[in-house]
Amino acid sequence: MQVDWAGNTIPVYDKITGEVADAYLFVAVLPCSCKAYAEACDNMRTEAWLSCHVRAYSYFGGVARLLIPDNLKTGVQSNTHYETVMNRSYQEMAEHYCTAIVPARVRAPQDKSLAEGTVKYASTWIIAALRNRKFFSIGEVREAVWEKLKELNNYPFKKREGSRNSAYLDEEQAFMKPLPFSPFEPAVWSTAKVHKDYLISDGKNKYSVPFDLIGETVDIRLTSGTVEAFFHGSRVSSFPRVQSAQRDPIVNPDHMPAEHRKYLSYNEDDFLVWGKSIGAHTETVVQRFLASGREPEQGYKSCASLTKLTDRYGHARLENACERVLAYSADPSIRNISTILKNGQDKVPLQKEQAEIPKGDKGHGITRGAAYFSRKGGASE
Repeated sequence: MQVDWAGNTIPVYDKITGEVADAYLFVAVLPCSCKAYAEACDNMRTEAWLSCHVRAYSYFGGVARLLIPDNLKTGVQSNTHYETVMNRSYQEMAEHYCTAIVPARVRAPQDKSLAEGTVKYASTWIIAALRNRKFFSIGEVREAVWEKLKELNNYPFKKREGSRNSAYLDEEQAFMKPLPFSPFEPAVWSTAKVHKDYLISDGKNKYSVPFDLIGETVDIRLTSGTVEAFFHGSRVSSFPRVQSAQRDPIVNPDHMPAEHRKYLSYNEDDFLVWGKSIGAHTETVVQRFLASGREPEQGYKSCASLTKLTDRYGHARLENACERVLAYSADPSIRNISTILKNGQDKVPLQKEQAEIPKGDKGHGITRGAAYFSRKGGASE
C-alpha cells in the first residue's frame, strides 16, 4: 500500500468570521488494482496520519504486505544510505498490522510513482470536482470526499475491463493479509524531562509520575484515551486521558512524597478534632490559627507545624505551652509556642501576677527632669 498527502487542499470557511482553513487529503493506493482510499483531515499531524492508515486498512478489508510512505516526519525520522529510522508511533502501528514499512528513497519519486500518479488523479477527481462548493466544516468535506471516492473506485477503466473495485476483488483481495482482531489505537510518542512538580503534559492537561523520577527523562505515549509514561522501557504511570482542559493536574497519590500527600489531605475539621484531642488550650490555639486569615486554608501551615511540635515534645507539654502563650497573648504564633517548649518554660507552673498600683498614685515611675536632657546637664552631673 502506497500512501501520501495530496499537494492541494480544500478550503473550509468559518460561518461566523469567514476565515479560511485548509482540509488536507490523505490518499492510500493498492498498486495492482489501483483501488484508492481518500480522507479529508484538518491537519497533517501524527495522530491524523496514523488514524488514516487504520481506516484505510478497514476500508480495504485487509492489510498489504508492504507499506510505502514518502519521507515525511510523521512517518520517517531519517532515511540515509546506511539506515532507516522510523517514527516510533508509525513503527508501532506497522507491528500491530504485521506489515513492513519500506520508505521511498529520498529524491527518488519513481519508487512511489503509482502513489504520486493516483494522488494527482485523486486530486483532479476529488479536489477539482469540489472546487465550486463551499464547505463550513471538516465533516461536510469528509462526506463530499467519501462520495467522490466511491465514484472514483467504481468508474470504469478506459484501457481495460472493469473498475478499481472489481479489479481489487478479482485480482488483489486474495493476497491481502487478514485484519487483526482489534484496530490499532493511534499513539503518539514523545520524551520529556520530569520537573520538580513530577508532572508530565499531553499538551492540554498535566499528569503525575512517581516523584523519584524528578530530573529523569521519560517516554510519553499518548492515545485518544490514555496517557502513559515509560522509564527504561517499563511503564511507570498510566491515566485515562481527559479531553477537556482541567485547572488542576491529575495526580495519583501514590506518586507523591509522604509529606506532600499529607499536606494535600489537610482540612479544617481534621485540625479541630486533633486540637480537641490534645486539650482545651491547644484547641483554642488551632481555632485562632484557622481564623487568623481571610480563609481557613491560610492557617493550615501553622496547624501543621503545631502537630509536628506534638511529635517532638508530647501532648502534655504542648498543652501547657498553649496555655502559657494564651495567658499573655490573644494572637498566638508558632514561633512563641516553639520558644516556650525549647526553653522549657512550659514546665514551670504558670503564675498569675497582677501589678497593684495605688489608686491615688498618678505617677509614672521614675521621671527624669529637663536638666537630664539638656546639653549641660545629666552627663556632667
